[in-house]
Amino acid sequence: MRRDSIFYKLFQEAPTLLFELLEESPSNAEQYRFDSVAVKEPKFEIDGVFLPPDAEPGVVYFCEVQFQRDELLYERLFGESFLYFYRNRQRFTDWEAVVIYPSRSTEQSDTHPYRSLLNCNQVHRVYLDELGDIEQLPLGVALMALTTIDEASTPEAARLLLARSQREESEAASRAIIEMLTTILVYKFTNLNRREAEAMLGITLEETRFYREAKEEGLEQGIEQGIEQGIVQGIVQGREQEGRALILRLLNRRVGTLPESITTRIAELSIEQIETLAEELLDFQSIEDLEVWLENLPQGD
Repeated sequence: MRRDSIFYKLFQEAPTLLFELLEESPSNAEQYRFDSVAVKEPKFEIDGVFLPPDAEPGVVYFCEVQFQRDELLYERLFGESFLYFYRNRQRFTDWEAVVIYPSRSTEQSDTHPYRSLLNCNQVHRVYLDELGDIEQLPLGVALMALTTIDEASTPEAARLLLARSQREESEAASRAIIEMLTTILVYKFTNLNRREAEAMLGITLEETRFYREAKEEGLEQGIEQGIEQGIVQGIVQGREQEGRALILRLLNRRVGTLPESITTRIAELSIEQIETLAEELLDFQSIEDLEVWLENLPQGD
C-alpha cells in the first residue's frame, strides 16, 4: 500500500487536515489549497504543498509523507523547498515544513547537518504512532492514524470513526469522512473495490458520493431502484443520449477530466456496453482503470 497516496488524497479532500497536526495554524486555513508544484531550473516537482490564497501573500507549507526510510529525505526536502521559496519569494511571507512518519524508526538516520532546522519552530515532525488512542484523537487526525494500524483492527476502528462523525459532525462533514474512510480502506485492502469497502463500513448506497452525484444529475426514479438500473432504464426508455451524458459527467467527477479520445470512445459504445459501463464505473479509482476497461472490451461488440 502506498500510504503517501492516501494522505495526498485526504489532503485534496480536506486541506485543513494538515493544520490539525500543528499547534498553530493560519487564520485563513480554510482557504488553503493542496497542490503539487514544479520548479523549471533545475526541473523537479514537489508533490505536497499547501498554498495560501492567491489574493494576498501568506505562509507556504511543504508536506512530506514518509512511510519508508529515505536517507536523503532532508537533503531533498530542504533543497527543493528553499529553491521553490526563492523562486516565488514575492508570493509568500514565510515557510513551514511538516514531515509525517508512521514512527520514529522511519526517520532518516543522519540528521546532524539539519539539527538547527529540525529543532526550529518552522519544521514539524509528526509520528503517527505517538499521537495517542485513535478513539480519543480529533477526527481528522484519527483518519491519518488509521493508516498505521494493523489490518485486523482497521475495520472496527473505521466503523467507530464513522459513528463518531455521525454523532459529532454535520451531515456534510460526516459524508466527507465517509469518502475519506472508504478511500483509506480501498488503499489499505488492495483486494477491495469501493462497494466492498462501503459494505465493510456498514453504509448504504444513499450515503455515498456516487449516489448523491447521480441523483443531482437526474434520473431520480431509476436511482431509487439502483444507479445502474436507473441509467439503463433511461436508455431503454429512449433516453440514450441522456444516459450517455450522465455517465460522462459521473466519470469526469470520479476519475478526473476525460481526454477527448476517451469521450469519443464512449460515444461509440453500444447500448449493451453502456449498460455494462454503468455497472462497472463504481469500481474505477482512476482514469487508468477506465482505459483498461475500454481496452479489454471484446472486439466487435
